[in-house]
Amino acid sequence: MGGLRTRHRQVADEALVRTLFEEHGRAMLAYATRLTNDRATAEDVVQEALIRAWKHPDALVNGKGSVRGWLLTVVRNLVLDGVRAKNARPKEVAESPTTGPVEKDHADKVVNQMVVLDALEQLPDVHRSVLVEIYVRGQSVTETAETLGIPPGTVKSRSHYALRALRDLFTARGTGMEGAA
Repeated sequence: MGGLRTRHRQVADEALVRTLFEEHGRAMLAYATRLTNDRATAEDVVQEALIRAWKHPDALVNGKGSVRGWLLTVVRNLVLDGVRAKNARPKEVAESPTTGPVEKDHADKVVNQMVVLDALEQLPDVHRSVLVEIYVRGQSVTETAETLGIPPGTVKSRSHYALRALRDLFTARGTGMEGAA
C-alpha cells in the first residue's frame, strides 16, 4: 500500500511541475532572461524555481498571493543569489606559471585611464566639461546642452575641438592612444 501512495505522490508531483511550467513557464523564462541577460542561465533559474515549487508545494496554496507571484519571486531570489555568490568568490587565477590567467590583467586599463584623466586636466574647463558630460556621464548632445546651459551646436563644436586637442596631446606624448580621442 505504501508503494502505491509513493507512486501516486510522484505522479501528482510531476503533474504539478508540468502544470506550473505550462501556465507560468514563459513568464518565468522571460523574467529570468531579462534579469540575467543570458538565455541558458535563465533556463537554469526557471528549472531551479520549479524544483523549489516541487519541494515546497504548500507554499503555492497558502493563500498569500498568486502562484505566479511566488514563482517570479523565487526566480528573482535565485538570480540575486547567483549574483551574490559570484561576487563573493575571488577571481580565478592561473593554476600554474605555464597556464595563462583566467582573468585578464587590468593594468593596461588603469594606465590608460590615468593617461586620459591627465590629458583631460590639460584641457580648458569648457572643453573638459563637455567631454565629461558626453563620455563619462553618457549624456546626449541635447542633455549636455541643457546641463551646461549652452546651445547644442556649441556642445558639438566644443567636443570636436576637445577631442582634437586630446588627439594632439596623445600624439605629442607618443602614448599609443592617438586614435582613442
